[in-house]
Amino acid sequence: MAAPRSRLLPWLLAYKALRTPVAFGVTGLVEDEAGRILLVRQSYTPGWHLPGGGVERGEPPAGAVIRELQEEVGLQSWGPPVLHGLYTRTVGVTTNVVALYRVPEARIAFHPNAEITEIAWADRNMPPSNATPATLRRFAELNGAAAPSPYW
Repeated sequence: MAAPRSRLLPWLLAYKALRTPVAFGVTGLVEDEAGRILLVRQSYTPGWHLPGGGVERGEPPAGAVIRELQEEVGLQSWGPPVLHGLYTRTVGVTTNVVALYRVPEARIAFHPNAEITEIAWADRNMPPSNATPATLRRFAELNGAAAPSPYW
């Protein structure tokens, strides 16, 4: 005798979630008054990155990017965040969807912490050579030197 569909549905949904896990993240393209872009060094991975983090359950992504920037780099004031693009990144068996927000007119009061050890403001035309490949791609796209990619 087959189990009723209503009893199988939770198991099928759980199987699908385990088979294709997806995480939602946000990243900030944080710009100061001079148009420079904020980069961070993380304690757990090499290279310069754009700052960001995860979206909490039920949290709007634009709110998540501001929260992450406040926690990680001491964001004090900012202009309205504007969605710049959505990207796909695979990490192991997980697919990440990354929402990149431009955050203009940012003022930072940074103090090194367990996650972010250093920050730097980079000229949008001259990113550091030891930036991550994804960071270098975003800079190239921003400057018109590369076509936008759907991949992080």
